[in-house]
Amino acid sequence: MKKTPDLTKAEYDILRVLWKHGEKSVREVHDSLRHSQGWALTTVRTMMDRMERKKLLSRKDSGGVYVYRPMISRPEGLTKMVRFFADRVLETDTNTVVAMFSGGKGLTADEIEELKKLLDREESE
Repeated sequence: MKKTPDLTKAEYDILRVLWKHGEKSVREVHDSLRHSQGWALTTVRTMMDRMERKKLLSRKDSGGVYVYRPMISRPEGLTKMVRFFADRVLETDTNTVVAMFSGGKGLTADEIEELKKLLDREESE
């Protein structure tokens, strides 16, 4: 199983758009994040190109426009954020944070189960 690279908050924000909508062009991602982030189109393009090199996104040509799709699942991305949050913010174990997720409606039961497995795998590595 591949090891998921660490994510920046900006990368996570871009992935959230793609997890929600599937494939999108740079402009479509930019339009989705413009009001919350205030990033220039060129900034989004640069970040998405870097994310492709990190194997976080894949890119294909669709009629002269590149469209991107996530190469990691939402639980894989959340694993990185949960680990950071548990270790550095809450200073607690990841199981406590996963228990917090399981009480809400933000994740499906399958996503919570995948998140637990990914966190267990990371702890054993």
